[in-house]
Amino acid sequence: MAEQVDLILKNAIVLTMDKELNQYEPGAVAVRGDSIVMAGPEAILTQNYEAKETIDCGGKVLMPGLVNAHTHVPMTLLRGLADDLRLDVWLMGYIMPVERRFITKDAVRLGTSIGCAEFIRSGITTFNDMYYFEETVAEATVEAGLRAVCGQTVLKFPSPDADSFEESLALARSFIEGWLNHPLIVPAVSPHAPYSTTEEILRSSAALAAEFDVPLHTHIAETAFEVETSRRDLDMPVVPYVKKQSLFDAKVIAAHCVHVDIGEIKTLFHHGAGIAHNPSSNMKLASGAAPIFEMLEVGLNVGIGTDGPASNNDLDMFEEVRLAAFLSNLRTNDPTSLPATTALLMATRLGAQALHIGHLTGSLEAGKRADLILVDIKTLHNTPRFERATNGVYAQMVYAAKSTDVSDVMVNGEWLMRDRQLSTVDESDLLAQASEFAKQVDQFLIEREQSILAKLIAIGGATEGESFEVQVKARLDSPEAVLEALKKPEIEKIYHRHYREHDTYFFFDDPAQGLLRYREDDFINEKDEVEDVRYRLTLVGEPHEREFPSDVMLSRSRFLADADQSLRFYREYFQPAKEINIRKDRLRWLVRYKDTEFYVNLDRMDEPDLGHFLEVKSRTWSRKDAEHKSKLAVELVEYLGASTQETEARDYISLVAEQS
Repeated sequence: MAEQVDLILKNAIVLTMDKELNQYEPGAVAVRGDSIVMAGPEAILTQNYEAKETIDCGGKVLMPGLVNAHTHVPMTLLRGLADDLRLDVWLMGYIMPVERRFITKDAVRLGTSIGCAEFIRSGITTFNDMYYFEETVAEATVEAGLRAVCGQTVLKFPSPDADSFEESLALARSFIEGWLNHPLIVPAVSPHAPYSTTEEILRSSAALAAEFDVPLHTHIAETAFEVETSRRDLDMPVVPYVKKQSLFDAKVIAAHCVHVDIGEIKTLFHHGAGIAHNPSSNMKLASGAAPIFEMLEVGLNVGIGTDGPASNNDLDMFEEVRLAAFLSNLRTNDPTSLPATTALLMATRLGAQALHIGHLTGSLEAGKRADLILVDIKTLHNTPRFERATNGVYAQMVYAAKSTDVSDVMVNGEWLMRDRQLSTVDESDLLAQASEFAKQVDQFLIEREQSILAKLIAIGGATEGESFEVQVKARLDSPEAVLEALKKPEIEKIYHRHYREHDTYFFFDDPAQGLLRYREDDFINEKDEVEDVRYRLTLVGEPHEREFPSDVMLSRSRFLADADQSLRFYREYFQPAKEINIRKDRLRWLVRYKDTEFYVNLDRMDEPDLGHFLEVKSRTWSRKDAEHKSKLAVELVEYLGASTQETEARDYISLVAEQS
């Protein structure tokens, strides 16, 4: 007697993507509830099962739904926001500032819903997400009917949904506790990347994931710059560093892994990590080509991801699978390095295994969830079809088929799309909301781009306060007289420092924007060795506020910020009209003279070669105080043995710019 099932899909080319790569033509699949009962030859299956509903697939390919192994789905709302930039400029200069301003629960719900609609249309039934307000991502995903691993992001700096990493970890714990054992959602924790977290964050995230036996999703070794920085600052590559932080105590999903060597690949394999390869994103941002061939040879589970639609800029897995094969062939100079069969496996079973959910989805096998798609290959771009080679259909799916060929999508036994009609998402409403969101972001960026100050504040860390100072400098034939004068008892020395300062000044077409100075301070010890380095940004206003008698100047530095990005980053981000470099050796003392504190700088200007200068400065906050200190500053210059006939009101950049 035939066994009862809910649905039989017949007259299909069935690609099971199981370990034996069984395929059946004509084939059929039987579904009961949320799970697959059998996948096999149509004749055998229809003899053994009777269904409440039978669907003739018309010779379409019936296969597992695609698994998007790495994405940031709410970022559909940021698609095309800032293209053709380097990764750090794109992320730190544009994406994160916009996220801080505009990303709310409502925005996340909208972006996720748009992304889910795109997923369904392109045959994706499972995705792995990392973003903010991840509970909202999960809710919108369930409404759309898709399956997902959802990772709550944890960063070392404030994010749209948390003011601190402790708050982010608390959100991750609450999210995991609330969504454990959900039929569609696997909750996870997502420390963003080693460079955007701390040792404590990595250890705490790993402990949290291990406590609940959920995945940990992170970015690893995406760019060469990241690896170089890790070697320089941590004295080790990225994978050994995260291993040292016990990250592999958890079920790790490592996105990118572009710049890893064979030793790191074996470490990832030994610890059971899953890899998410993102060919489009890596090529678009020029991050490089991941060593996928070596990873697969070692035995790693490697999936394919679209990355976020702000860096790709779409969620088309058919395109990603095709590019994964091409990119591997190009990298290895071997057209057989990633055959179509393996590429499609990476988008299905291997991808699910990389997400640590291979027991649930990724292949058409009895007991697994009914996550499947129908792909119409009777189209012009799929014609003709050669049946001589057993694996020809895999090549056709990878090299010829397109996402628009997907006609039907089922997840967990429920139809999400039939005959290309979505049943769980209202596309027209989403398009209208997205258009309004884009207008708001456009206006924000238009206003920001008109102000260097706004751009500085946008990337974070700027001290929003004005600092006024009285300053006077005098040219010196030799520094010896000043060094002797500093020994006089009337001058109390509070501390002494030795620096080598490398300044790059950015000039802009609008002088009212001020100048932006990027400074590298090398701290020199008694052995004349660099013992520490500090990087600072200073946005200075107009060259001076007021000149006092004897060429004393009251100037102001409006905003200060730590420069935690490279000079190249700031050059590409601020796009100055002109640059000027200054290099000097500075001996600095903080002294007390007549009960007033002054900074005394003994400078040797090396680039350009302008000789020696004595500079006396003091911070001030009132005009009366400034007038008093200006008189004392001139007096101190004379006391230190410099001639007041050689004083100079202009700062160094004004002197140098005059010669340029």
